[in-house]
Amino acid sequence: MSETNPAAAEAAPHRYTAALAAEIEARWQDFWDAEGTYAAPNPKGDLAGDAELVARPKKFIMDMFPYPSGAGLHVGHPLGYIATDVYARFQRMTGHNVLHTLGFDAFGLPAEQYAVQTGTHPRVSTEANIKNMQVQLRRLGLGHDKRRSFATIDPDYYKWTQWIFLQIFNSWYDQDAKKARPISELVAQFESGERPVPGGRSWSGLSSVERADLLSEYRLAYASDAPVNWCPGLGTVLANEEVTADGRSERGNFPVFKAKLRQWNMRITAYADRLLDDLDALDWPEAIKLQQRNWIGRSEGARVDFPIDGEKITVFTTRPDTLFGATYMVLAPEHPLVEKFTPDAWPEGTHEVWTGGHATPAEAVAAYRAQAASKSDVERQAEAKDKTGVFTGAYATNPVNGQQVPVFIADYVLMGYGTGAIMAVPGHDTRDFAFARAFELPVVCVVEPTDGRGTDPATWDDAFVSHDARIVNSSAEHVSLDGLDVTAAKARITEWLEREGHGEGTVNFRLRDWLFSRQRYWGEPFPIVYDEDGVAHALPESMLPLELPEVDDYSPRTFDPDDADTQPETPLSRNEDWVNVTLDLGDGPKKYRRETNTMPNWAGSCWYELRYLDPHNSEKLVDPEIEQYWMGPREGMPHGGVDLYVGGAEHAVLHLLYARFWSKVLYDLGHVSSAEPFHKLFNQGMIQAYVYRDSRGIAVPAAEVEERDGGYWYQGERVTRLLGKMGKSLKNAVTPDEICAEYGADTLRLYEMAMGPLDVSRPWDTRAVVGQFRLLQRLWRNIVDEATGEVTVVDTDDVDEDTLRALHKAIDGVRGDLEGMRFNTAIAKVTELNNHLTKRGGPLPRPVAESLVLLIAPLAPHIAEELWRKLGHTDSVVHRDFPVADPAYVVDETVTCVVQIKGKVKARLEVSPGISEDELEKTALADERVVAALDGAGIRKVIVRAPKLVNIVPA
Repeated sequence: MSETNPAAAEAAPHRYTAALAAEIEARWQDFWDAEGTYAAPNPKGDLAGDAELVARPKKFIMDMFPYPSGAGLHVGHPLGYIATDVYARFQRMTGHNVLHTLGFDAFGLPAEQYAVQTGTHPRVSTEANIKNMQVQLRRLGLGHDKRRSFATIDPDYYKWTQWIFLQIFNSWYDQDAKKARPISELVAQFESGERPVPGGRSWSGLSSVERADLLSEYRLAYASDAPVNWCPGLGTVLANEEVTADGRSERGNFPVFKAKLRQWNMRITAYADRLLDDLDALDWPEAIKLQQRNWIGRSEGARVDFPIDGEKITVFTTRPDTLFGATYMVLAPEHPLVEKFTPDAWPEGTHEVWTGGHATPAEAVAAYRAQAASKSDVERQAEAKDKTGVFTGAYATNPVNGQQVPVFIADYVLMGYGTGAIMAVPGHDTRDFAFARAFELPVVCVVEPTDGRGTDPATWDDAFVSHDARIVNSSAEHVSLDGLDVTAAKARITEWLEREGHGEGTVNFRLRDWLFSRQRYWGEPFPIVYDEDGVAHALPESMLPLELPEVDDYSPRTFDPDDADTQPETPLSRNEDWVNVTLDLGDGPKKYRRETNTMPNWAGSCWYELRYLDPHNSEKLVDPEIEQYWMGPREGMPHGGVDLYVGGAEHAVLHLLYARFWSKVLYDLGHVSSAEPFHKLFNQGMIQAYVYRDSRGIAVPAAEVEERDGGYWYQGERVTRLLGKMGKSLKNAVTPDEICAEYGADTLRLYEMAMGPLDVSRPWDTRAVVGQFRLLQRLWRNIVDEATGEVTVVDTDDVDEDTLRALHKAIDGVRGDLEGMRFNTAIAKVTELNNHLTKRGGPLPRPVAESLVLLIAPLAPHIAEELWRKLGHTDSVVHRDFPVADPAYVVDETVTCVVQIKGKVKARLEVSPGISEDELEKTALADERVVAALDGAGIRKVIVRAPKLVNIVPA
């Protein structure tokens, strides 16, 4: 327990206890709020302030948006918040104008599901959760500029989310200029004839629907009928990332099906190259960059057209050199051409194994499509033992040799990747080889094996895959690849495809356009209305924000989870008075129908860093001068962005990729100077906790488990223990409120920072918290008399040399550790210094005491403020200069040099740290122990690594 016993308390009434910590912490938190201690001034606008602060170097430090859960915080949640607070405090003390604040990502499914269950409006429960979370965070002493805080559900905030959506909707990507441009410039090109209208018609000759459809092919935000992940149990579509590997919804564990629905999309694929290239200039963990690169998935190859019944099937392949080995084709079950060329009857000679036992191709295709729709993309691409598929009844022509190749559909080909079709080369692709064997399809060797297996695939157990072998069996009258290596063969066949009009060299990406619709209530409404012809129209800025209407029922219509043939029905669609409106959009009052989907919860977090800069601006997204000040490009940051962004690695792809995309669009359109949102990214680890389970596998309350007899017991029953996540459902959550009540917030802050490196996960141990509490008690006792409460510091500059060395080594080490976010080692160095001062005994000289307080200030700000005030200062430590080490006291007076002969240590010398190599060699060779060990032997070589090593090699 943190409290002393009654007798001790009476003897030391001014001891640092939990009660005193609570009183100190509450008082200083009130002081910081009243004084606006953490207000970061802007160069202009309503948040302009201290000109001296604005003139300093700036630091913009951010945490990833928290979601205000009804369960509140457990001690794992504040790990990153405390870390950024320590870092921000250090930056203030080293001369920076620091912007550090926190808002709330408050739209989303949890609040809506709670509303469905209880009838409570999502706003009511969400705002209550925010207030509770704000209380918990305030108690931790976090130095946020509270003037800049907001929630994504604030209409003043999502007005600008809707505005950004309209900027994207009203833009297209100019591939020549490599940037987004206003859609009005594209219209002007069509009107003038600079850009021809497909089909040879004039722009003026197109109907409004035809114009809208044409522009939709270019817009960066567009609606289309596309295969989506439809979850009847939730009544909404899901992004690929919200579907588990088992083909079920991440939330609720409902089955997910493939369905074709009209949905809003963001053309993020237009930015694939820039999203890849600009990663190089970002200061991010390499593991995160790799995940983004893999997700974008850039690959070079060729587009090849296979003619079929007056149409053509286009494939993308990275191995056009193997085109002669393509013996069949496979389309995704959803491919739009399947219906066009599926015949009424099976062609003569069709293999029985190709038909799936169905009487006609149409029956076979329909049955297989239904089967594939029940699988997730992950399941479909998994390496399954049994390959499935069905013949469509159609044949396409291999352009390189004129051979007719059968066309199959199979679930391992995805419509969302490449063109949704592949040319199958079973001789040199393991998956194609297995499919060919299962369906008795021909296998041809076109890449000569180098492993001795020969060129007859009938004798092979698997495909031969190589990128540097010789091409064989690849010759026709018009082109031959035989004898070429892979690289040369790729170049030759690509040149032939382009010359003959059968394809072209191209680049493909794994990245798909971002599905941006949700059939939910609790999300940002789309600022889009449809006219009587179904043409989408953007609302003018004067009509923003478009606020969510009140509804009686917050739930989308859910269905039998196993019924894939249902259609979404959104909560907004049931509010006819809101949906059907008469508006004047510039050409007189007309009737329109509002979009009844809402934006995904990712929308609000795509740009929130910009709102922190200028949170009360009602006229602009952000003032350009303010954005340039905080986020503009500068030395070492060519794309600009936030100086430090801290959050979990689980957001490696989605949030970070989406935010980068939005930033680049806004940059292209001239709204911001920063092409990237976050320059430096740091992923904190996770605080884990032990989970205890009984014989049934059910979690039991961790706090009630006893450890005895080499095991763990709960209510007389032995239980098992495993390290896992911390959470309410696992009955192992510890709240920060508990620890603050027991020890104080400063102790909690120190413990979380001292547990280990910030980027490594670590187990929580409540019993170990007391160690940091005792550090603060010893620090307090070194400055304050526990009996009288008086400061024991003496006003003298006369400090013994041992203490000066301990102090300046600590200053030097802590300063470097805080800059490098090595908070655990910084605490270790403060502890070492404090222990030295405790052993030293006697009152501390004022320079030592004040430096000690300033060293601990970023880590434990409340006790630092209190001691600073007791030391006679009237200002806050927050903007005090961090101590600077005197180099003369940082370097050791002597260091130990090891002298080796034949690799064995023969002597240890105490030498000056600045000793030269020549002097060190002479000193070592003159040492009597070295002379004795050489015993007159000659010396062939002396290797010197001043000041710590001399290695002598005898002759």
